[in-house]
Amino acid sequence: MKTYKHILLAVDFSEDTPFIIQRTRDIALLNKAKISLVHVLDNIPMPDMSYGTIIPLDYEIENKLLEIEKNHLNHIGQELNVPENQRWLIWGSPEDEICTLAEKESVDIIIVGSHGRHGLALLLGSTANGILHHTPCDVLAIRLPK
Repeated sequence: MKTYKHILLAVDFSEDTPFIIQRTRDIALLNKAKISLVHVLDNIPMPDMSYGTIIPLDYEIENKLLEIEKNHLNHIGQELNVPENQRWLIWGSPEDEICTLAEKESVDIIIVGSHGRHGLALLLGSTANGILHHTPCDVLAIRLPK
């Protein structure tokens, strides 16, 4: 069985995030893997920035919504002992930015949460599905509790 050395955890700060964090922690411990952390902003208007912009986590940001997102990411990073230089807050399309980052950072596996939607939501696609079909590494979609 393949062991993973570098896990990229993609979080969306939903109510299910603690569940995904615990699963990621367990997988990292079993594999003695390092964890990197990413959150992609796709719902905050940022007119002066292009997609794919990495937002620095080490200085205060005047946008209150952006500051909240940064604080969430840093809190999870501290909880998982992820070094600051392995935490990314990026503005753009989640599936594109997560796949690009995974390749750039030589990630072995991307972990995301999945609601396992069916019907129209399945046809339209989800972030987990988009990542699965556009990245060269393994993807683990953790089924979220109902």
